[in-house]
Amino acid sequence: MTTIKILVERRAPSPGNRMNRPISKAVLVMVVAVTACAAAFAQTHTTIRHHREIVTEQPPEIAQAEDAIQKNDLPGAETLLKKAIDHDANNYQAWFDLGFVLNRLSRADESIAAYRKSVAAKPDVFESNLNLGLMLVRANSPEAEQFLRAATGLKPTAQVEEGQARAWLALAHLLEGRKPQDALQAYRKASELTPKDPEPHLSAGLLHERQKEFSDAEAEYKQVLTLDPRSIDPHTKEAAIGLTNLYMKSGRLGDAEPLLHRLAAERPDDAGIHLQLGRVLAAQGNRDDAIAEIQTALKLAPADAEAQREIADLYASAGKNDLAESAYRALVTAQPKDAELHRGLGKALLLQKKFPEAQQEFLVAVRLKRDWPDVYIDLAFAASENKNYELAIRALNGRTMLNAEMPAICFFLRASAYDHLRDYKHASLDYHRFLDVANGKYPDQEWQATHRLIAIEPKNR
Repeated sequence: MTTIKILVERRAPSPGNRMNRPISKAVLVMVVAVTACAAAFAQTHTTIRHHREIVTEQPPEIAQAEDAIQKNDLPGAETLLKKAIDHDANNYQAWFDLGFVLNRLSRADESIAAYRKSVAAKPDVFESNLNLGLMLVRANSPEAEQFLRAATGLKPTAQVEEGQARAWLALAHLLEGRKPQDALQAYRKASELTPKDPEPHLSAGLLHERQKEFSDAEAEYKQVLTLDPRSIDPHTKEAAIGLTNLYMKSGRLGDAEPLLHRLAAERPDDAGIHLQLGRVLAAQGNRDDAIAEIQTALKLAPADAEAQREIADLYASAGKNDLAESAYRALVTAQPKDAELHRGLGKALLLQKKFPEAQQEFLVAVRLKRDWPDVYIDLAFAASENKNYELAIRALNGRTMLNAEMPAICFFLRASAYDHLRDYKHASLDYHRFLDVANGKYPDQEWQATHRLIAIEPKNR
């Protein structure tokens, strides 16, 4: 049976930090920039729109700075904002906009300092606390939690539920590694605030899965699919694949297959989905359909080394040894130090009776991985077929030195090799060892061993 592998690379529990920028302009009007939530799928989240709050006696440099930001004149905006701060060192809007500008200029430490000034000047602004928290996350600062938690207790100035949900999501992603239960609670808060958003459920499902809480993970993934069962957005795709991973881990392949067929139909150009479906089909013994799916994956992603390897393994298990040979040769060329690939190629050659080439591949595999007992047996088989009996004996003796259990057939192989070399004493010993453990599993070889003993044992007296 094909080994089931997990398709999706599970995303790491680290929040994103995409920053929004002020875009409106007005005299006596303040614009507050808002940060997108720290979610692994940050590119799929819309940012909170800016709002306008009437503030009296706002320095004109702020409006001018916002014009400069609109034109991507960040150095000019920085100069104007610093002039505004010179007029009023506690202008939290000026510090906030400066934090944004400095972040865009890749001056993260200065940006954090500016956001700190903004929060110090007016601690109850949701957006300031959120942005400062996310910047501190990027800096791997333990203070990040403090400001993200503060944001969850404040009211956004626009799109209240969405903004609060983003704060809870940012906090949840931050806490996943250190406080997973707190993170799960934060995901629940986010989902309560935005019940139609699949992101909190998907993130919670991934975290439950990492915690090996598989039934809870399954429930969260199913919730994502329930929100929009016909959607093919990244959340739905990953939830469906998450479910298939869970099903496959628990042996529920019959549940995994329909989900993957659905995904393959909805996303026919997604190589990863075809690869995962091929794995499920292979695990169920449906090799031909599995091969077809992985071939499709390789047409879409020809450089996918995992898919190349799996198609080679499938060709071999399906007895398509010529195709397996071709696939393994390509892999060995790309990865010449991979012992498993050399063994795979050797076995494909052995089954085609290309014994000298097979022997060479097994020799390379042994040199690359000397503590691998099974490849010594392969080498012994190939060497015996090549009438290289000395090598066959050395291979089997090398396996014995690894303290690996000796299968019955190994005693027969070594006895036959000694027999051909006319070392009847050692041949007789191994034929007897073989007959002692064969127990009728190898009738042809047992018949041969019995008759060879009749022929050779008198010569040992």
